[in-house]
Amino acid sequence: MFTGIVTALGRVAAIKDGPVRRISIDSPYAPESFELGCSVSHDGACLTVVAAAPQGVGARHDVEVSPETLARTTLGAWTVGTQVNLERALKVGDELGGHIVQGHVDGVGQVQSREDADGWMRLRIAAPRALAPFIAEKGSIAVDGVSLTVNGVEETAFDLMIIPHTASVTTLARLQPGAHVNLEVDVMARYAARLIDFRPAGTPP
Repeated sequence: MFTGIVTALGRVAAIKDGPVRRISIDSPYAPESFELGCSVSHDGACLTVVAAAPQGVGARHDVEVSPETLARTTLGAWTVGTQVNLERALKVGDELGGHIVQGHVDGVGQVQSREDADGWMRLRIAAPRALAPFIAEKGSIAVDGVSLTVNGVEETAFDLMIIPHTASVTTLARLQPGAHVNLEVDVMARYAARLIDFRPAGTPP
């Protein structure tokens, strides 16, 4: 479980292909803070740490990424040098600064437009049609693991206003029209929609 508040920027240091792709990430985290098997959000995708060791002033940790994850997220496009939004798993008692994020990417969106003014960044992102019902104005959404508020919705596209601080401490500042991003809709919206749709047998519509 995560909150969508990015705590570090990582960099892809190595990629090793096989039945399961193994990716090494350099980050400023203390190496002793990793326990094998712990969960870390990488651009919004929850991955399990399978190895960790000191690297420079931080750590290098390895994750294994299944073909399913590669097919359903932007992780398949990572190359050595790619910057990655990182967030450690939420602990009991931590401040819930964003919203509840599971680290389960629901789909990949595409940046349609970007406008910059006075340090602010306005993005319009096209979401897969299946996700559109779960995206609401003033609701929450995770974009590449970053908790954001939806400012407006038009059919399958939605608008975001990125404050200067968020742009400076995440990878969102690099986004340009055509870029693909991982999307996770608000879990509360997903369950609310399921409750509305589900009717026991024999229940009148």
